Amino acid sequence: MGLTDIQSRIETAATAAGRKPEDVTLIAVSKVQPPERVAAVLEAGQRVFGENRVQEAAGRWPDFQARFSGIKLHLIGPLQTNKARHAVEMFDVIHTLDRPKLAETLARLADERGSCPDLFVQINTGAEAQKAGVLPEDADGFIAQVRALGLPLVGVMCIPPVEDVPSLHFALLAKIAARNGLTGLSMGMSADFESAIAFGATHVRVGSAIFGERAYD
Repeated sequence: MGLTDIQSRIETAATAAGRKPEDVTLIAVSKVQPPERVAAVLEAGQRVFGENRVQEAAGRWPDFQARFSGIKLHLIGPLQTNKARHAVEMFDVIHTLDRPKLAETLARLADERGSCPDLFVQINTGAEAQKAGVLPEDADGFIAQVRALGLPLVGVMCIPPVEDVPSLHFALLAKIAARNGLTGLSMGMSADFESAIAFGATHVRVGSAIFGERAYD
């Protein structure tokens, strides 16, 4: 579909929901996309990108950052504690804070560096055993722990189960955010971002609808 089409659909969805299109950040999910596709999207003006893995991002983005100004990188995949230092050096935003040990590590690194990427707490809204994230019933307590560490928490994130109606999970995430005074809602992907915008998404993560199907080795 391409970048221009997705931008147009975001604008239409935001307007229909009585929101300003500029209040929705499009994260172009560039994981496992070939460099020429990423370069084309950069040349079209997109500057916010999402990656799943620290190591893959480290191999891809320094060259692009030397060629294009204003790039913002979002980590949207699970973060291992032993990769936290590299992640805070590379990413502007981390969407997958999901456990106390990682929060404590990020707080220590923030103290060392004097700065920290903006953070989202990942909520496992479907309580899926194979998926990362804090369970909904534990969300308030964990958010309080993160705040007590002085970390820059801006919102919550979810990835709904593929077999569920996503709007149910978007509504749940919005409730968790609202009762905790958080304004950031990272939710919605290629197949459902318009629904997510209707429920208040501030960040939508769109990959295949921009780049085409992923090119796995």
